[in-house]
Amino acid sequence: MTATQERTAALRDQLVAWRRHLHMNPEVGFHEHETSAYIEAELNKMLGLTVTRPTETSVLAVLKGGKPGRTLLLRADIDALPITEENTFEFASKNAGVMHACGHDGHTAILLGVAKLLSANPSEVPGEVRMIFQHAEEIGPGGAEELVMQTGLMDGVDLVTGLHLNSQLPAGMVAVKPGPFMASPDMLELTIQGRGGHGAHPEEAVDPIAVGAQVVTNLQHIVSRGVAALEPLVISITSFHSGTTHNVIPDRATMLGTVRTFDAELRKRAPELIERVVKGVCEAHGATYTLNYEFGYRALINTDWVAEQLKAIALETVGPEHFRDARPTMGGEDFSAYLQKAPGAYFNVGSGSDREDSRWPHHHPRFTIDEDSLETGVKMLHAAALRLTLPE
Repeated sequence: MTATQERTAALRDQLVAWRRHLHMNPEVGFHEHETSAYIEAELNKMLGLTVTRPTETSVLAVLKGGKPGRTLLLRADIDALPITEENTFEFASKNAGVMHACGHDGHTAILLGVAKLLSANPSEVPGEVRMIFQHAEEIGPGGAEELVMQTGLMDGVDLVTGLHLNSQLPAGMVAVKPGPFMASPDMLELTIQGRGGHGAHPEEAVDPIAVGAQVVTNLQHIVSRGVAALEPLVISITSFHSGTTHNVIPDRATMLGTVRTFDAELRKRAPELIERVVKGVCEAHGATYTLNYEFGYRALINTDWVAEQLKAIALETVGPEHFRDARPTMGGEDFSAYLQKAPGAYFNVGSGSDREDSRWPHHHPRFTIDEDSLETGVKMLHAAALRLTLPE
């Protein structure tokens, strides 16, 4: 066992304690007041760190290394979700209707562990390492965008990396890939205005439910017939509300949906393609519509050479038996904002296990992690802090 592995193993109890405290005290985005105060207090116990608040509820720790080198940003998100937890373990959420259902409590504990290791041995660190404990990843426009656009966080940053725990991968597994990794999660809100009437006399009404059903079906023709077969695009209508009783045709229907792709040009075209379908269907049936379309986070596109360095680090740190090439996902992540300012890459660390309580998907009220994954996360980010470098 190497010295770094011994130091990481010695941190296990502390990593678990950090994670469980955070899990028990979750806060949603832009309201992480107790969370950020706790993080700041823990960082201030470590020597050699400069700890500041770039925003009200985010925390930045900066370490000046003892060797010349690049400036690297490491990121962990700290916010929770508006979900009522159904787990019954002793450290379940104490805050009604709020839960760490995506692993951000683990991300935060991991980066605290990295900060502790780096601050204990600054002479081995090249350049400068900035560790940002970021607020509001789960809420648009996202805490990363605020940090990038409204603070000096990225000034002088040469490289950026971060991780996400993944309950669908076994604990200890690391997965990374060059290029497209996570999609742009855009949103739409559609109201179809018809004409209400009696359910027994549909010919006297313009039924927004029937029109809306046609819209939902025809939107899928954009995916199957409107774009190239090898170009990933998801259009999902996820909410459809209309009517109040069994014998009344309502006058309107409202829908919510999400649109996801990796391609910036297709992303720009998507609103036009969607409106063309909506307009055609509504006009054909005598209805009108209002379409509001909101662009969310950009697609997360890993820098190829950074991802290759992370793969090499993983193969050495956890071994080839615990590495796999990641598959891209249509999920979104505001880590993409940092990649507009510096090269970097995002990767997954497995947090699932054979235990029944580790199999739940992200954003589920029973979600949890195998805490063995915390050590793997620390090993990877610590190794990245020491070894990631700019190409010659």
